[in-house]
Amino acid sequence: MAAAARPVDVMSFPSCSSTSLLLSHSRSLPPATRSSRLAPSSPASSMRRQLLVGAGASAVAALAASAPPALLQDGAATLLTTAGAYTLVRAFDALTERRLIEQNLSRKIVHVLSGFLFMSSWPLFSNSTQARFFAAIVPLLNCVRLLTYGLRLSTDEALVKSVTREGKPEELLRGPLYYVIVLLIIVLVFWRESPIGIASLSMMSGGDGFADIVGRRYGSLKLPFNKKKSWIGSISMFISGFLLSTLMLFYFSCLGYFRVSWDLAIGNLAVVAFAATVVECIPVTDVVDDNISVPLATMLVAFLLFGHSSH
Repeated sequence: MAAAARPVDVMSFPSCSSTSLLLSHSRSLPPATRSSRLAPSSPASSMRRQLLVGAGASAVAALAASAPPALLQDGAATLLTTAGAYTLVRAFDALTERRLIEQNLSRKIVHVLSGFLFMSSWPLFSNSTQARFFAAIVPLLNCVRLLTYGLRLSTDEALVKSVTREGKPEELLRGPLYYVIVLLIIVLVFWRESPIGIASLSMMSGGDGFADIVGRRYGSLKLPFNKKKSWIGSISMFISGFLLSTLMLFYFSCLGYFRVSWDLAIGNLAVVAFAATVVECIPVTDVVDDNISVPLATMLVAFLLFGHSSH
C-alpha cells in the first residue's frame, strides 16, 4: 500500500479516425459533382489529415509529460475516488429500488462504507501540499449533489430512498449533508497526518452506523434516559468505533504518515470511543444531529489526548 503514495505518471495517447460518407441525395447531383464527392481523397489530403492527427496526439502527450507527476497522481486519484463514491451510492440505490434491501439498512450501510472507503483512499493521493484539496473535491461534489436534490432543483428518487429515513428529498439537507460537510472539514483540517481526523471519521461512520444497524434489530432493552437508544446499540457503537479507529490508525501508521506508541494509543482510542458513545446516547438528536455532535465530541477529546500528532 505504501507504493500508492508515490507519484504515478498518467499519460494518455488519444487516436481518432473518422470516415464521412455522403449518401443522401447523391442521385440528384450532377455526374461531375457525384464523382467528385465520392472520389477517394488525394494522397496530399490524406497526408494533411494524418499530420493534423499526429500533431494533436503529440501536443496532448507533451502536455501530459510536462505536468508535474504529483498533479497527475492527484487528478487520477480524485477521478477514481469520485467514481467509487458514485458507484457505491448507485449500487445501493438499485438494491433499494428492487426491494433487495430495506431502506434503513441501505442508508446505514452507505453511511458506514462511505466514510471507511473514502478514508482508505487517501494514500492514493500524492505527498504534495495540494493533495488534500484534490481529495476534498469528492465530498464537495457530494455536497452539491445533495443540495441539488434536497432543494428539488432536480429529482433522484432512488438516491432519496437509499440515504434518507422517510424518503423525503428535504431530508438530504440534514443528516446526509452534515455527513459530507464533516468529511470535507476533516480532509481540509486534519488530513491523513493526524489521528484526530481519523478517529473522528471512524466514530462517525463506523461507530454511529453500526449502533443504528445493531440497535434496530436487537435493541429491545432501551436506555433509561433515552428510549430511542438501546444498550446493545450503544455497546455496538463503542466496540465498532474503537475497532475501526484502531484499524485505520494502524493502516496510516504502517504507511508512514505518523508513528504510534500503541501502549498509549489503545487507551486513548478507548476513551475517545467512550466519549463519542456517551454523546450519541444523549437525547438531543432533535436539536443537534448525530453527524454533528459525534464528530465534534470526538475531535475535542482526541485533540486533548493526542494533541497535534500521535504519541
